[in-house]
Amino acid sequence: MKRSWNRREAIQAIGCATAAVAVMPSLFAENSETLMKRKIPSSGEALPIVGLGTWQTFDVGNNSSQREPLERVLLKMKSLGGTMIDSSPMYGSSEKVVGDLCSKLDIPNDFFYATKVWTTGKQQGIDQMEDSFRKMRRDQMDLMQIHNLVDWQTHAKTLKDWKAEGKIRYWGLTHYTNSAHEKLAQVIKQEQPDFVQFNYSINDRHAENFLLETAKDHAVAVIINRPYDGGNLFRKVRGKDLPDWCADWDIASWGQYFLKYILSHDAVNCVIPGTSKEKHVIDNMGAGYGRLPDAKTRQIMLKHLQNI
Repeated sequence: MKRSWNRREAIQAIGCATAAVAVMPSLFAENSETLMKRKIPSSGEALPIVGLGTWQTFDVGNNSSQREPLERVLLKMKSLGGTMIDSSPMYGSSEKVVGDLCSKLDIPNDFFYATKVWTTGKQQGIDQMEDSFRKMRRDQMDLMQIHNLVDWQTHAKTLKDWKAEGKIRYWGLTHYTNSAHEKLAQVIKQEQPDFVQFNYSINDRHAENFLLETAKDHAVAVIINRPYDGGNLFRKVRGKDLPDWCADWDIASWGQYFLKYILSHDAVNCVIPGTSKEKHVIDNMGAGYGRLPDAKTRQIMLKHLQNI
């Protein structure tokens, strides 16, 4: 059987990440030189399909030893074509860490910045969002989202006004539980935001019931959180080899297996796995290169995982 690489092993034997990409081209399709992009329906702007989440991983405060590996994550993500960075005031110091590091590395305008409003009341929302602008060092935010639908009616009015004024480029809604999917679908139909963000993985496919299609039918871009089902997927496949047929779809690790299943749904614009490790961001970005599974292969992937 062909040797498979799991997430932790994929570049373990390589001394530096740049060498890893060069030495192990299987991480990236040989016939694909750039990270795939999909268009944001409301504008037609092309967005790379793999981004970066910052929950927990970027909440390191001013700790220089913990900030250093995050610098490498950002630089590697940029070099591999990723642009979306998703954060929130709920994520502790993550917004400020993102802003500080991008400024320090002199790459502040190389990313698509997404954050959230997570409070109640119009003025409280405005104050919190303006604080996020300061922390992330942005004059204009690419995407402002209403976190977990908190006081969404109030904040939606503000965000529509801010978009019209050019203070933000896009606005959206988020949640992370299946129980919120019906409400998200209702608000999508009512308000038609630019983006919606929610949970979806090969191990948790509730979004396939109606939410993904609702977003697609109403021309709303989709960001996926919790793509690894809180780490449950990696625990499920620990010690297991990838099936040989994965090579036909440029899948070189279990992480790419899980991400490519998500990305092969045409309603998905971007997936945002979080990491603080350079080798993992290389692996994650690799899912945006090469071929994506077709409908038949998606079913094979699902069945294979269920039989493990």
